[in-house]
Amino acid sequence: MPIRKFQVTFDCAEPERLARFWCEVLGYVAPPPQGFATWEDFDRSQPPEQQNSWAACSDPSGVGPRLYFQRVPEGKVAKNRVHLDVRAGTGLVGAERLATLEAECARLVALGAVHVRTLPADDDNESCIVMQDIEGNEFCLD
Repeated sequence: MPIRKFQVTFDCAEPERLARFWCEVLGYVAPPPQGFATWEDFDRSQPPEQQNSWAACSDPSGVGPRLYFQRVPEGKVAKNRVHLDVRAGTGLVGAERLATLEAECARLVALGAVHVRTLPADDDNESCIVMQDIEGNEFCLD
Protein backbone atom coordinates (compact mmCIF):
# COMPACT_ATOMS: atom_id res chain seq x y z
CA MET A 1 0.00 0.00 0.00
CA PRO A 2 1.52 3.38 -0.94
CA ILE A 3 2.17 5.96 1.76
CA ARG A 4 -0.17 8.92 1.40
CA LYS A 5 0.96 11.18 4.26
CA PHE A 6 4.39 12.72 4.65
CA GLN A 7 6.05 15.66 6.35
CA VAL A 8 8.77 17.99 5.12
CA THR A 9 11.62 18.45 7.62
CA PHE A 10 13.82 21.53 7.83
CA ASP A 11 17.16 21.56 9.63
CA CYS A 12 17.47 25.04 11.12
CA ALA A 13 18.84 27.28 13.86
CA GLU A 14 15.56 28.67 15.23
CA PRO A 15 12.72 26.16 14.81
CA GLU A 16 9.93 28.24 16.34
CA ARG A 17 10.82 31.36 14.34
CA LEU A 18 11.04 29.41 11.08
CA ALA A 19 7.75 27.63 11.80
CA ARG A 20 6.02 30.99 12.38
CA PHE A 21 7.41 32.25 9.04
CA TRP A 22 6.08 29.23 7.11
CA CYS A 23 2.71 29.46 8.90
CA GLU A 24 2.39 32.99 7.51
CA VAL A 25 3.51 31.96 4.03
CA LEU A 26 1.18 28.98 3.72
CA GLY A 27 -1.70 29.82 6.07
CA TYR A 28 -0.69 26.90 8.29
CA VAL A 29 -1.20 26.64 12.05
CA ALA A 30 1.22 25.57 14.77
CA PRO A 31 -0.78 23.99 17.57
CA PRO A 32 1.29 22.99 20.61
CA PRO A 33 2.10 19.32 21.17
CA GLN A 34 -0.76 17.21 22.49
CA GLY A 35 -1.31 17.69 26.20
CA PHE A 36 0.04 21.25 26.31
CA ALA A 37 -1.84 24.55 26.14
CA THR A 38 1.08 26.44 24.56
CA TRP A 39 4.52 25.81 23.04
CA GLU A 40 5.97 27.65 26.06
CA ASP A 41 4.33 25.10 28.40
CA PHE A 42 5.78 22.29 26.31
CA ASP A 43 9.29 23.81 26.34
CA ARG A 44 9.18 24.28 30.14
CA SER A 45 8.46 20.55 30.46
CA GLN A 46 11.65 19.65 28.56
CA PRO A 47 15.22 19.42 29.86
CA PRO A 48 17.11 22.69 29.15
CA GLU A 49 19.17 21.17 26.31
CA GLN A 50 15.99 20.11 24.49
CA GLN A 51 14.03 23.36 24.91
CA ASN A 52 13.25 25.12 21.63
CA SER A 53 14.76 22.18 19.73
CA TRP A 54 11.83 21.64 17.38
CA ALA A 55 8.55 23.05 16.13
CA ALA A 56 5.92 21.92 13.67
CA CYS A 57 3.05 23.37 11.70
CA SER A 58 0.28 21.90 9.63
CA ASP A 59 -2.35 22.68 7.06
CA PRO A 60 -5.57 23.43 8.96
CA SER A 61 -7.54 21.70 6.18
CA GLY A 62 -5.48 18.53 6.64
CA VAL A 63 -4.60 18.39 2.93
CA GLY A 64 -1.02 19.68 2.82
CA PRO A 65 1.99 18.03 4.44
CA ARG A 66 3.08 18.76 7.98
CA LEU A 67 6.24 20.88 8.22
CA TYR A 68 8.73 19.92 10.93
CA PHE A 69 11.61 22.16 12.01
CA GLN A 70 14.52 20.71 13.98
CA ARG A 71 17.42 22.62 15.49
CA VAL A 72 20.83 21.52 14.25
CA PRO A 73 24.22 22.96 15.26
CA GLU A 74 25.53 23.63 11.77
CA GLY A 75 24.30 26.37 9.46
CA LYS A 76 23.19 26.01 5.85
CA VAL A 77 26.24 25.86 3.59
CA ALA A 78 25.01 24.80 0.14
CA LYS A 79 22.04 24.92 -2.18
CA ASN A 80 19.01 22.91 -1.07
CA ARG A 81 18.61 19.56 -2.81
CA VAL A 82 14.86 19.75 -2.11
CA HIS A 83 12.78 22.91 -1.96
CA LEU A 84 9.16 23.96 -1.70
CA ASP A 85 7.26 25.44 -4.63
CA VAL A 86 4.67 27.84 -3.27
CA ARG A 87 1.90 27.69 -5.87
CA ALA A 88 0.82 31.35 -5.89
CA GLY A 89 0.21 31.62 -9.64
CA THR A 90 -1.55 28.35 -10.47
CA GLY A 91 -3.67 28.71 -13.60
CA LEU A 92 -2.41 32.21 -14.41
CA VAL A 93 -0.28 33.10 -17.43
CA GLY A 94 1.70 36.03 -18.77
CA ALA A 95 1.48 39.46 -17.16
CA GLU A 96 -1.33 38.42 -14.79
CA ARG A 97 0.78 35.56 -13.42
CA LEU A 98 3.87 37.72 -13.02
CA ALA A 99 1.88 40.47 -11.23
CA THR A 100 0.42 37.88 -8.83
CA LEU A 101 3.84 36.40 -8.12
CA GLU A 102 5.38 39.85 -7.57
CA ALA A 103 2.60 40.80 -5.13
CA GLU A 104 3.14 37.57 -3.16
CA CYS A 105 6.90 38.16 -3.27
CA ALA A 106 6.41 41.61 -1.72
CA ARG A 107 4.26 40.10 1.06
CA LEU A 108 6.90 37.48 1.83
CA VAL A 109 9.76 39.99 1.75
CA ALA A 110 7.86 41.94 4.43
CA LEU A 111 7.90 38.73 6.52
CA GLY A 112 11.70 38.47 6.16
CA ALA A 113 12.10 36.42 2.98
CA VAL A 114 14.69 37.39 0.38
CA HIS A 115 13.93 37.82 -3.33
CA VAL A 116 16.78 36.03 -5.14
CA ARG A 117 15.74 36.38 -8.78
CA THR A 118 12.78 36.46 -11.08
CA LEU A 119 12.79 33.93 -13.90
CA PRO A 120 10.72 35.44 -16.71
CA ALA A 121 8.48 33.36 -18.94
CA ASP A 122 10.08 31.85 -22.01
CA ASP A 123 8.92 29.52 -24.79
CA ASP A 124 8.72 26.54 -22.39
CA ASN A 125 7.97 27.88 -18.92
CA GLU A 126 5.84 30.50 -17.19
CA SER A 127 7.42 33.02 -14.80
CA CYS A 128 8.54 32.06 -11.34
CA ILE A 129 10.39 33.80 -8.52
CA VAL A 130 13.24 32.21 -6.57
CA MET A 131 13.32 33.25 -2.92
CA GLN A 132 14.95 32.37 0.40
CA ASP A 133 13.20 31.99 3.73
CA ILE A 134 14.46 33.68 6.91
CA GLU A 135 17.23 31.08 7.33
CA GLY A 136 18.35 31.07 3.70
CA ASN A 137 16.45 27.99 2.47
CA GLU A 138 15.52 28.35 -1.18
CA PHE A 139 11.91 28.11 -2.35
CA CYS A 140 10.06 29.18 -5.47
CA LEU A 141 6.90 31.14 -6.05
CA ASP A 142 5.30 29.62 -9.11
